[in-house]
Amino acid sequence: MIAVEPTLARLATARALLLEPYGLDETHLRRALSAIMAPGVDDADLYFQYTRSEGWSLEEGIVKTGSFSIDQGVGVRAVSGDKTAFAYSDDLSWAALREAAESVRAIGRQGGAQCARVGRRRTRPSVAPSRQLYGGHDPIATLESAAKVALLERVEKMARARDPRIVQVMAGLAAEYDVVLVARADGVLAADVRPLVRLSLTVIAQQGERREVGTSGGGGRFGLDRFDDALLARYVDEAVQAALTNLESRPAPAGEMTVVLGPGWPGVLLHEAVGHGLEGDFNRKGSSAFAGRIGERVAAKGVTVLDDGTLEGRRGSLNMDDEGNASQRNVLIEDGILRGYLQDRLNARLMGVAPTGNGRRESYAHLPMPRMTNTYMLAGEHDPQEIIASVRRGLYATQFGGGQVDITSGKFVFSASSAWWVENGRPVYPVKGATLIGSGPEALKRVVLIGRDLALDSGIGTCGKEGQSVPVGVGQPTLRLDGLTVGGTA
Repeated sequence: MIAVEPTLARLATARALLLEPYGLDETHLRRALSAIMAPGVDDADLYFQYTRSEGWSLEEGIVKTGSFSIDQGVGVRAVSGDKTAFAYSDDLSWAALREAAESVRAIGRQGGAQCARVGRRRTRPSVAPSRQLYGGHDPIATLESAAKVALLERVEKMARARDPRIVQVMAGLAAEYDVVLVARADGVLAADVRPLVRLSLTVIAQQGERREVGTSGGGGRFGLDRFDDALLARYVDEAVQAALTNLESRPAPAGEMTVVLGPGWPGVLLHEAVGHGLEGDFNRKGSSAFAGRIGERVAAKGVTVLDDGTLEGRRGSLNMDDEGNASQRNVLIEDGILRGYLQDRLNARLMGVAPTGNGRRESYAHLPMPRMTNTYMLAGEHDPQEIIASVRRGLYATQFGGGQVDITSGKFVFSASSAWWVENGRPVYPVKGATLIGSGPEALKRVVLIGRDLALDSGIGTCGKEGQSVPVGVGQPTLRLDGLTVGGTA
């Protein structure tokens, strides 16, 4: 059997789904782009997308909802200076594509006086370089419908069997098959086939009149058959243990104190408080607390933060971004020194740097912008137990819920969904209602100990920005921060 090169295989899939059924080929794409590239236009692209998604949810022992949808369309964009003209259509015919291109060209002309004159450019067609971070299979087809329902029922039975105090179980299963095709004015043609799955679990424990919640789950760019009994048992144990621990929790103390953050999902604080502030659009406009600070110390020594879209099978990983650029392993902060920002094509061009493979969009109906992929801090040299043992009085937070961040100031507010009060180096009781308050840049400077237990989250993250949502990953090792403000209920 002759293997097909991954890039060519993805292009073939994209052509079969997005072009051939509608009588389109690369000639039509070049004609549309040529129509857009009038004088004054710096860049243009076409973004075709086909998405098939399915979801199941179980509650009270029965499947409450099931959903299935198919969406497809094309987004057409022209860029002049820092201005963008954009149109989209769910009709993939040549007539609709031509109309969208003409609309974009007309919009672009209106802003042309503000742009440098750029004539038509002859380009040589090229195919994006090869890579394969995940398979190109349809995850929806990796399990039959009956098996998906049985999987959720198995999760519910496992959770109830763990402890009689578990009184309610809610589980959900989601799968998505996403095929995208990007054609750019510079001649690049790129495609990606993106599987994505997620299993979510919420349990409610009751003791007397008190009820508490525990959550868990995970996913990534693989098939539903990855959720075997061993993985399901791990999710169930995590959710049940969280709910039962919260039954014993006491009101959290408040004030300035030492805080230890656990590994893995607590990296969401890093994502929100620091990652968004390192996206290129905020820094080009000068609205980020990190703007103009390349080469400066913005964190304690030992703090190295990466955004890496090249991790195999991870939720935030991409063979290419939504502008046809290969995702990269970008070093943002190195040993406390700010090294770079996350860039899409538009902001990279205006800032005079190269794109970093972080141009992302929710769908064909949205514009791309600089977004994170998998953002995490590298491990240090300290034993995690020694870090906890070093705390005389403070908070040990292992899971986080919601939060808010102000990009301009870097100030954040985050609620801990699972945390412990620590005295004399030992967690003595769980606490509820703890809120971390601070500034992202200042918090990084308060890192004094970094564990050697780097962990990534289980594959549950979704990032929102300007009304768009995209899948992401986060991670970090155990961290000790001194002098962080904690809001509590005690």
